[in-house]
Amino acid sequence: MNPTDTNDAPTLALHALAWTLADPARARRLLDLTGLDADDLRGSAANRGTQAAVLGFLEAHEPDLVACAAGLGVKPEMLVAARRSLEA
Repeated sequence: MNPTDTNDAPTLALHALAWTLADPARARRLLDLTGLDADDLRGSAANRGTQAAVLGFLEAHEPDLVACAAGLGVKPEMLVAARRSLEA
């Protein structure tokens, strides 16, 4: 997976979102920090801005970034690169 590829960055972000939402406390923190509610998140999950925000959320808390990367079988740097690609 190459997160700088415009097709792979959204896929990686959606996998990261699923990983984030699998933990209720982490999911609540995501919603609290982004100001989104569950319906907003469902409606905007395909939006590049929302995807970048999810990756930025993980990036802002290194333990989550590292754990997500491990859970997805990628390097943390790939999640950071995907966020940058989505923000471009």
